[in-house]
Amino acid sequence: DSIRIPSSYVWRPDIILYNNADEQFGGSMETNVVLRSDGHIMWDSPAITKSSCKVDVSYFPFDGQQCHLTFGSWTYNGNQIDLRNQMDSGDLRDFVENVEWEVLGMPATRNVITYGCCSEPYPDVTYTLLLRRRASFYIFNLLLPCIMVSFLAPLGFYLPADSGEKVSLGVTVLLALTVFQLLVAESMPPSESVPLIGKYYIATMTMITASTALTIFIMNVHHCGPGARPVPPWARRLILHHMARLCCVYEVGESCKSPRRAPGGRAALGDAGGPGESPGEGQVGTEVPGCPWEHCLCHHDALLSNVGYIAGCFRRHRANQRRTGEWKKVAKVMDRFFMWVFFLMVFLMSVLVLGNAA
Repeated sequence: DSIRIPSSYVWRPDIILYNNADEQFGGSMETNVVLRSDGHIMWDSPAITKSSCKVDVSYFPFDGQQCHLTFGSWTYNGNQIDLRNQMDSGDLRDFVENVEWEVLGMPATRNVITYGCCSEPYPDVTYTLLLRRRASFYIFNLLLPCIMVSFLAPLGFYLPADSGEKVSLGVTVLLALTVFQLLVAESMPPSESVPLIGKYYIATMTMITASTALTIFIMNVHHCGPGARPVPPWARRLILHHMARLCCVYEVGESCKSPRRAPGGRAALGDAGGPGESPGEGQVGTEVPGCPWEHCLCHHDALLSNVGYIAGCFRRHRANQRRTGEWKKVAKVMDRFFMWVFFLMVFLMSVLVLGNAA
């Protein structure tokens, strides 16, 4: 019924891979053909082919690729060789699993193309290799460390300004993200499109740069000396009242839920030089009952001038302390406010990246 003869004894079609990328065009191996009694010829020849594929890394490392393998005759037209596919997809039973790529399928389609120069049709069979990258390696080695390092950046606002480590933390996080960015660039093929993880790194680095710049500005506000101007009324009303309540920033003994004292209350009078400012200052110039005028030492001019000088120094010292404390509280409120803002930004960026990946 059938015999095996060398393939050079029979006519073989010149079917090749159109998008071949192999440096050597050696073709397939010279194997035997199966010649049946009814005239059918079966030629099963093993071959290793290399093809070019356009890679889109826009969603790296959650990307999927489609590589097309187009087979057709090089010199015969459709009237001479009718090329058809026997199955709707390629046979993947002998496929060897890859550690980086997962094959989803390999559908086959038959295309008939008519060129402008010729009236004859030219059929070809195109296999589309559907690939999906295994992203677990990149998630645990590139994405999760970046997310954890990104959540460290807003904590720089929570550090006390007197610790001297606020700017150092921001610069360290920025350098760490730069190292991860270089690792991503090395593990990715060159492409015009910026990958999804690259956009996330760039956005995170921009956010950390902005947070470091804001930290420097807030530290300047915190270290305002006694010669600084008083806090403007709009800043006192907006930052020290509304934003302090919103960020739950309060002094020792206060609670963010307890009502604040009015600016003109008793506490304000004690700081501004009212009753209880300094012992004896409010009693200067008043007569004490039962004290003779000629024997009362508190009415001597020299003693009065000294007491007035001491009271003025004490009053100026208290005013400088109050002004410095207000600026420190302004810096603390701004720290807390920007900390929550940047925490929200990091969370939203992480959700957007994972959402686009899904």
